[in-house]
Amino acid sequence: MTESYGWVPEGVDISVPDASRVYDYALGGVHNFAVDREFWHRAERMFPGARLVARANRAFLGRAVRRLTELGVRQFLDIGSGIPTLGNVHEVAQEADPEARVMYVDIDPIAVQQSRSLLTGNPYARVIEGDLRKPDGILYHPEVLDLFDFSEPVAVLTVAVLHFVPDEADPAGLLRRLGEPLVSGSYLVVSHLGPEPTPEGREAQERARQLYEKTPTPVVIRTREQVAALLGADFELVEPGVVSATEWQPDPDEAGDPPQPTALVALGRKSDAAREPDVAGERDAAS
Repeated sequence: MTESYGWVPEGVDISVPDASRVYDYALGGVHNFAVDREFWHRAERMFPGARLVARANRAFLGRAVRRLTELGVRQFLDIGSGIPTLGNVHEVAQEADPEARVMYVDIDPIAVQQSRSLLTGNPYARVIEGDLRKPDGILYHPEVLDLFDFSEPVAVLTVAVLHFVPDEADPAGLLRRLGEPLVSGSYLVVSHLGPEPTPEGREAQERARQLYEKTPTPVVIRTREQVAALLGADFELVEPGVVSATEWQPDPDEAGDPPQPTALVALGRKSDAAREPDVAGERDAAS
């Protein structure tokens, strides 16, 4: 029997697994379909640690946002934000400052629709449909320009999304472009799937990776060195550099969590030596 949901936007194909819905299910969310759940169970059978990796990524996101609010950041651009689940960025950021501004961006219409419903009545958190591979469409979107003050620091969040960007799409160039309008003291948050440390683990991981080849979003696995290179010269790696999600400034109650070496994460700070942005001029050129 085919599932039917009134909350699915017209034209969305729910017969094909979608990365954001699969991730939603892995985290215990409810905005997913049988095809997504079946796909996740297959991936988990091939790579049994997959759920722990997903949870480690999510926990890292919350910690990173809290640390950034402690550093005074009050504007967050969450690209590849996915479907709303517990510990959303705006909840964490607005706990520190009720007027912290959050813009969610996702390519999936379902994620956008559900986020918009969740954010009703919150004047400082919005969502737009956008594609990481088209950064200007995000940076110069009217809602982004209306919500953000680019003369103040912005944190760009790319959590569990860059491993869906192939080398030919130039992920480093995309991040460089996203960083260009940001002032010094802005930040880039990255999490990325890395290789398993053992031959047996890499074999299991490769089977799961091949499964993703059958979806619209194949996965690219990158090493620590490759992840560090994505940040480029404009973002200086913040200590402890590129590490596993469970190693990045863990909270006391997370100290005993099992290590997740394949969940690579990093925080970069916009360099003082980077080119000063001309947001007004670039905005006029883009319009």
